[in-house]
Amino acid sequence: MARGSQDKLATPTLQHLQQLVQGLTAGVILMDPTGVILTANPAACKMHGVAKSKDLGATADDYCQRFCLRHRNHHRLDRREYPIMRMLAGEQFPDMIVEVAPIGENEPRWTHQVHDVVMDIDGGDPDCLALVIQDVSERFEAEARFEAMFQANPAPAAIVRLSDQRYVRVNAGFLDMTGYERAEVLGRPLREIDVLARADRHKSTTDHLAAGTTIPQVEAEVPLPDGSFKLVILAGQPIEISDERCMLFTFADLEPRRQAEGALRASERHFATVFRMAPVAMAVTSGDDHRIVEVNEAFRRLTGHATEALLGHVPDDLQLWNDGDQRRALEDEIARRGGIRNHDVRVLNKDGSTSDCLVSAEVIALRGDRCVLWLYQDISQRRHTELELVDAIDAVMKDASWFSRSIMDKLATVRGGANDAASAQPASQELSRREREVLELICEGADDKAIAARLHLSSNTVRNHVSRLYAKIGVNRRSAAVIWARERGIGGRSG
Repeated sequence: MARGSQDKLATPTLQHLQQLVQGLTAGVILMDPTGVILTANPAACKMHGVAKSKDLGATADDYCQRFCLRHRNHHRLDRREYPIMRMLAGEQFPDMIVEVAPIGENEPRWTHQVHDVVMDIDGGDPDCLALVIQDVSERFEAEARFEAMFQANPAPAAIVRLSDQRYVRVNAGFLDMTGYERAEVLGRPLREIDVLARADRHKSTTDHLAAGTTIPQVEAEVPLPDGSFKLVILAGQPIEISDERCMLFTFADLEPRRQAEGALRASERHFATVFRMAPVAMAVTSGDDHRIVEVNEAFRRLTGHATEALLGHVPDDLQLWNDGDQRRALEDEIARRGGIRNHDVRVLNKDGSTSDCLVSAEVIALRGDRCVLWLYQDISQRRHTELELVDAIDAVMKDASWFSRSIMDKLATVRGGANDAASAQPASQELSRREREVLELICEGADDKAIAARLHLSSNTVRNHVSRLYAKIGVNRRSAAVIWARERGIGGRSG
């Protein structure tokens, strides 16, 4: 120390300075202009992990040899960049941030915010230098944790500084969602990548941003590098980063939802086109009471009702079904199984006529509602043809003993839907031996009296066998029994 400085500070002045800094929460290192460390208060010692001021070193050079200082980017400071050396060189540095660790340790222990104070007692050269230190380790550790969480969070997020409305942070989620590179966003003003420009309640959101208050969730369209936009839900939360007021924007990507909604609308348009043009009568019902919400032209022709008379009504209102109990049973089955297939029903026309139909139904989603699609296949003409054929066979079978077997076989194959009917009735193996004998004789054209004589049975016994046979194979006349047998290869013996 220069002799003048020693004289000035070897007085009660130094003692007063030491007493003054002892109780401060900020760390203070007092040094004379030659670089000798005069004293350090307990706070400064604690911030360096030492017990006494002498452990900081006798001089500024000693200090540099005992502690490693780094910038916030973890690059080590040159010796001349240490705050204590810059202070000796006469430089001023307001609130410099450094990371501090003892020499030999790779990881910093503390983060210090330091500035210099120059004391001049007599108005001449500096008499004493003070390095004032604030331990901001906790704050920067919290910011480091926030930064790590912010970058690792898969939800898209960006941070805009409020003072100049420039982007200061973006995470990987935001870059993935938008397709920007990080360098394309950081430092750019919000107006150039304006996530609020196409937001709902635009004025309200920009007012919240200007005031630095929370921005409630709104739908917005974020601009993309190619000039297109992506639909998102956006919200803003004011935060502070390194003592700067910022706005944290978070985003939820709604583009998949918009694409799904677009695909749904296209699908519903396609459904509407097919529904409208289909030649099969179709209706859509909704709710537990199956109220009609859509009908096509074929359904209007089938029922004879105008669209206006059908929409909004339940089938009972218009008496569309001949058998209401059957309809309610099928509605219950749809509720349990999600659909039905090919049930015989009779639909009543507005003019009182009836139509035999095969009805199928399936639960569908239409415009977000649970509905049922009904298909009515009008088989009245086919049923009429079948009945005419059966009646003709019945008339002939009154005296069928002269029919050749080849004609009977051909008649059996003419009947429409024979294969389907066969699959729905009992197999021939389920018949008893006696029932099969009776059926074969019926196919040969034998009446009950002839069958009784051939099998040595009474007429009553034959009638009982025939009755059980009819019940078992699901017919009620001899001609139908003959067709059933021919379809299964029964009755092949010579007549």
